[in-house]
Amino acid sequence: MFVLTAVSLYFLHNAREAKWRGIFATLTGMGIVILGCQDNVFRRTNEWYISHYYYGITAALLMIFSLAIVKDIYKDKSNRWRNAHIILNCFALLLFMGQGITGARDLLEIGKYKLGG
Repeated sequence: MFVLTAVSLYFLHNAREAKWRGIFATLTGMGIVILGCQDNVFRRTNEWYISHYYYGITAALLMIFSLAIVKDIYKDKSNRWRNAHIILNCFALLLFMGQGITGARDLLEIGKYKLGG
């Protein structure tokens, strides 16, 4: 699944038509979500709003969307795509900051679970 997701991301990066960018963005996003849904991935599902996992998945999906619209940003004369890109990247920045905070906390808790505490 990892290899298929990476190949799909590569094809997304090289796709020229909007239809193919949408298809490969969807496949890449599905691959990331499926890889994240495996057993032994620490999630905090009951506290999704402060979960390192959910922040990361959301940020990754936003970055895939940004890659998918990059060619449209340069074609759009009304700057709608550029403004959407700026707003989404500001939100992704907040998610990455949240990842920095929750990452250390989750690493300490994973160790506690592994040691049986």
